[in-house]
Amino acid sequence: MEAHLSSHHRDTVEKIFSHPASRNIEWRQVASLLETIGTVTQEHNGKLKVTLGPETEVLPAPHGEDVDVQMVVDLRRMLKQAGYGPESSQAISDERSRDHGDG
Repeated sequence: MEAHLSSHHRDTVEKIFSHPASRNIEWRQVASLLETIGTVTQEHNGKLKVTLGPETEVLPAPHGEDVDVQMVVDLRRMLKQAGYGPESSQAISDERSRDHGDG
């Protein structure tokens, strides 16, 4: 994860990648995170046009304060592609060092 994220933004990323998907991720926190790490344009219809890494996505504001599960899935994909996903290298090294008792 990039070092320039504030603790609030790091918390938002952690919520997005938590399993099961958190149901209390506020839209304003997501919008703030995306504005920090990507290019965000507010469209006239209230949607956010977000360019993050190689991908551009138009995200509608949720009806309530919190984002829904489908948006969490979309955000996970976007963040992973831009290099903000969970540390996969740590998972690989853990797997390699594990003794399964078969060798």
